[in-house]
Amino acid sequence: MPRSRDRHGRGIRGPLAAPNPLSGRPVPLQRPSRVDFFNSCVTEAMALIGVAAPDALTGVVVGVEEVPNLNVAWSGERVPLSAALEPTRGRRAQIVIFERPLELRATSRGELRRLVHQTIVEQLSALTGRSIAELGGEEGWDD
Repeated sequence: MPRSRDRHGRGIRGPLAAPNPLSGRPVPLQRPSRVDFFNSCVTEAMALIGVAAPDALTGVVVGVEEVPNLNVAWSGERVPLSAALEPTRGRRAQIVIFERPLELRATSRGELRRLVHQTIVEQLSALTGRSIAELGGEEGWDD
């Protein structure tokens, strides 16, 4: 069925989707795109960490890249999910989250949300020296 029904050039004749009978709110016609959903996962993870440890993100920049650049000396069997860069003179500490490897590892959107959160928590723990539990993560989640 087309997104909008415009019969004979007279415009839309009614709502495209009926309201949800339980909440009364209209049903969204389209799921967020892959990129928008991933960015919302990162934003939500940052907010959760900010609640658990408000000063943990001070001086840390979190960025998203689609895939890791493996041209540098990388050896191993697994593709990295993220990277943590120590602060240097003139540059703040950075956490880089790699979008595609995380998406390919997750089996659902809910699992992707959890995986993004845990990945950021682990990298932040490595940078700050705080425990994973203190930052709002789960110990041993990837065993």
